[in-house]
Amino acid sequence: MSENNKNVLGILPHSIGGRLTISSVFDGFRQNGFEVEVFDELKQENFLDFIKEKNYEYLIGYDFSGLKLKVDNNLDVKTVNYFSDVIESKASGVQEEWEKYLPYLSENGNYTFYWDRELAEQSKIKNLFYMPHFVNMEIYKDLGLEKEYDVMFAGRLDTEERLNFFVDLMKEFSNLKFAWYAIEKHYQDALSRTEEKELLTQAYKGFIDNEQDMAIALNKAKIVYNINAQGLTSLNYRTIQTLACKTLLISDFRAEVGLMKGYMPYYVDFEDLVSKIKYFLNNDMAMQSALNHCYEIVHSNHNSENCVKGILRVMGLSHIHN
Repeated sequence: MSENNKNVLGILPHSIGGRLTISSVFDGFRQNGFEVEVFDELKQENFLDFIKEKNYEYLIGYDFSGLKLKVDNNLDVKTVNYFSDVIESKASGVQEEWEKYLPYLSENGNYTFYWDRELAEQSKIKNLFYMPHFVNMEIYKDLGLEKEYDVMFAGRLDTEERLNFFVDLMKEFSNLKFAWYAIEKHYQDALSRTEEKELLTQAYKGFIDNEQDMAIALNKAKIVYNINAQGLTSLNYRTIQTLACKTLLISDFRAEVGLMKGYMPYYVDFEDLVSKIKYFLNNDMAMQSALNHCYEIVHSNHNSENCVKGILRVMGLSHIHN
């Protein structure tokens, strides 16, 4: 493989969660010796001008974002497509057009990596492989920062269930400091749907669109509670981000909590989450044990450099790095 074959174009999508997730994939390719140039769909225009007179061997995209650009512009380039949304759904980045782009995933030269084990096992797409989430450990790590918040949540409160869950949690723990991160639009939407406007405003800390600031925010929290919005068995990106920062994450149950070998707590309902928060905030030994074990597991098994080595192996490129 020539040096030219190590030129990669990464697509930074409109999706905020997607931007963070795919950045770790870009970082993993860089850590394995690839040159990754990034086209930002939020900040840049005219994709064809951007790639003019450039030669990329691979195009990396989150969900359908990369494949869509390949198909729409008739590009002769291989694709790496990382999905942490259900492929056959409007959530996969192309709304109702997912059926149009779905067949292209099975074409030669396109490789798809799916975060959910059960969905991957059920899929009939060619060259599709299971790959749980991973992060760049040079960014997501214990920064040694002072804890400013007792409980943190990052994401949308876009259903009544989610909104009431968060508001009720703040009411239950009126003595604790809460932090909520979301884009302004989602904050305003939630504000319009609750009578507890003051509580929500106190908790809202703004919007984070980059990994460095997210790592700082996670480091400043004692506990992050998590809701997996999609998939059947697997854990979302927030899980790995948080544990890599040596911050405790309490997640709703997914079968893959087993990846953490019993050290990561999970909750089954609101009362269970309340109980777990009380327990860990009042039992430092239990907190430190969970943190240390999960930190070690994540840094060993979910780091971007090693996980991208796995991606390269299934693509037949395991000999190409550094």
